[in-house]
Amino acid sequence: MSFQQPFFNPRVPFTGCIQGALHEGKTITVTGRVLPGAQRFHVNLQCGSRGNPDIALHFNPRYDSFLDVVICNTMQHSKWGSEEREYFATMTRGANFTLMFLVNRDSYSIFVNGVLFMEYLHRLSFSRVDTISVNGGVEVQSIVLLMGEYSTFSRSGQRNRNRSRQSKTGPKTPQWCNATQAFSAAGFLQAPPPYTAQPPYTPKPSFVVPYKNIMAGGLYPGRNITIQGVVNHNADKFCINLRFNSGVAFHFNPRFNENVVVRNSLLKEQWGQEERTGGMPFYRGQPFTVIIMCDTQCYKVMVNGALMFSYNHRHFLFQQIDILEVEGDMILSAVLV
Repeated sequence: MSFQQPFFNPRVPFTGCIQGALHEGKTITVTGRVLPGAQRFHVNLQCGSRGNPDIALHFNPRYDSFLDVVICNTMQHSKWGSEEREYFATMTRGANFTLMFLVNRDSYSIFVNGVLFMEYLHRLSFSRVDTISVNGGVEVQSIVLLMGEYSTFSRSGQRNRNRSRQSKTGPKTPQWCNATQAFSAAGFLQAPPPYTAQPPYTPKPSFVVPYKNIMAGGLYPGRNITIQGVVNHNADKFCINLRFNSGVAFHFNPRFNENVVVRNSLLKEQWGQEERTGGMPFYRGQPFTVIIMCDTQCYKVMVNGALMFSYNHRHFLFQQIDILEVEGDMILSAVLV
């Protein structure tokens, strides 16, 4: 698996390098929040950053009409193609979101909060795409880029190969585009005036394991926790715990000798029934990114860009769950709560 250091809390507008360009199987996962007063924002997967680059995928949620809509399009030689539109109800104003782009041979699969939202057929070769840019009414918590083998899930839990519909109406030139952003020598540079340039991204130092942190305000539906690290070469197991004062609401425990990820809860000083299905996406000596998404009914866990596990809540007083623990045979490089 190819590994690139994520971008954490980048200021918007943002432009960043995709190291090695896109390949089949690569994922880009963007976590953030739509601003309460947002009119629209966009995420562009584009071919370079200088001049007026081609844009392979322009993903553009808009909130300035009667129905919230996502416009997708491609720009070649400074000309926009035919728009593809999908209406949505999940990325509302003020809401947190996790947006994932999976590169397939024929299309991009676009997931919102772990659910397949649409597929967008390639109009430009994805091997040309070496840049991601974000602009508009959005705050970004993290951008994670990974290369590996991934499973995908549709609205019904199975792969959906239906292509998105093309619209014959609507404006042909998406707004909020600024294609003149460029890279610095370090690999990234923000937009030119009137926007303020940002310094190059600096990786965060590693954390001491065992790691413990208080999550201000506790959990709530829509809150995401991102954990990044590297599994030790001789690892036996490690765990991620979401705790409250007298128990563990969610115990996430990869065990390498058993080749399984165990999920459980410790309530009233007793462990419940283990959940052990779903495969083993971790490997000794390999980097990983785990995103735990708190939903109203369950925790959804993405590993290296793929939605791997769903764990129904057993402790429902979310605000009490305010302690994050990471323990075991791994190097912890980044935590975002």
